[in-house]
Amino acid sequence: MHKFRHAFAIIALIVAGLVYLTLFGLEIPTGSSKISLKGTNQMRYGIDIRGGVEAIYKPKDLDRTPTDAELDSARSIMETRLDAKNIFDREIIIDKSNGTIIVRFPWKSDETEFNPQTAIAELGETARLTFRDPEGNVVLDGQNVEKSTSDYSTQDRQNVVHLKLDAKGTQDFADATSRLVNQRISIYMDEDLISAPTVNEAITGGEAVINGMESAEAAKSLSDKINSGALPFSLISSSHNTISPTLGHGALDIMVKAGIVAFILICLFMLFYYKLPGVVACVALTLQATGQLLALSIPQFTLTLPGIAAVILSIGMGVDANIIVSERIKEELRSGKTLSKAISAGFHRAFSSVFDGNITVIIVAIILMIFGSGTMLSFAYSLFTGVLLNFLAGVTASRLMIMSLSSFTPFKKPTFYGARRAEK
Repeated sequence: MHKFRHAFAIIALIVAGLVYLTLFGLEIPTGSSKISLKGTNQMRYGIDIRGGVEAIYKPKDLDRTPTDAELDSARSIMETRLDAKNIFDREIIIDKSNGTIIVRFPWKSDETEFNPQTAIAELGETARLTFRDPEGNVVLDGQNVEKSTSDYSTQDRQNVVHLKLDAKGTQDFADATSRLVNQRISIYMDEDLISAPTVNEAITGGEAVINGMESAEAAKSLSDKINSGALPFSLISSSHNTISPTLGHGALDIMVKAGIVAFILICLFMLFYYKLPGVVACVALTLQATGQLLALSIPQFTLTLPGIAAVILSIGMGVDANIIVSERIKEELRSGKTLSKAISAGFHRAFSSVFDGNITVIIVAIILMIFGSGTMLSFAYSLFTGVLLNFLAGVTASRLMIMSLSSFTPFKKPTFYGARRAEK
């Protein structure tokens, strides 16, 4: 076990660093820009916790009432946009009688002025995207673009934008590019020109590449505009206002205090009942909790009330894993095994129980992530990250820490592990 002698100290330092990062965040300068690792003080909370914005969108310059299919398409695209920005606590409601779309979503984590007009800019462009030939005729509609992504081409050594078209778009674009070789196809957001690439060859496979972008930022900006412009018609915000948190302003403080008290009580129980494995369990639970919070705060996944429930559930599963391991070690010690063999056998026997319980939850979380949206997606993501970290902290890290501590002579007594060796 001497090769694991310093594992406890190393893991404890890692946990201390994660605790600091969770509480205060970190900004890393990288030349002219910086990488921001946001902590819980910059967490993006859902409408139920912090409130948000309500905006009503209506078609722009449309001389008719939009069809149900067009409204459903617009809602689907706006949901995709919000999912891409990790905004899961939202409501998108279609008012078919008036032909409007009502969108409700939470404030950004760094929002201080709470200006609804500024906040709705986060939804991106709401103009209609069109591809036009040199005469100004529309050759491809934005709603026929399934997906746009920015990338760096190592072959051409330049930033590019990839387009993937649906079946109708593939046919329309093939016809257009076949007759417009060496000519430009201009891309418009309403009547604003955003790009005018030249057609080098006929594109018939349903996938196109826009090259010659001057920078990675320009490629990403164009890609984002193409994705956001896939609406069946242009939209304008007819009104917007502020939404108060449904749980009240003091709900978050109460939840945080309750969580801290519950965590302390759990640690005290583990320390009192399981001795040294209890110490390891407390460190492992801290590792799991901080890792899960960082998995939410760094990518700015919206933390909603169901998401908090998932965090609590996964931490409960982490406690359960540590209890199973500790009990197995006690049983092995009572049977007369040496400490090293008892620890090895205890983890081996506990692993199948922990694995079975966690893998089933992971399967459910993945299914919810695939088919769910909104707050269901928030719950699924929080649960998925928590269970994965349970494997890392409750099994792997706990084993390394216990083996590390047991390599020191003062900690070799069975009484430190909650049991006495059976007398022969």
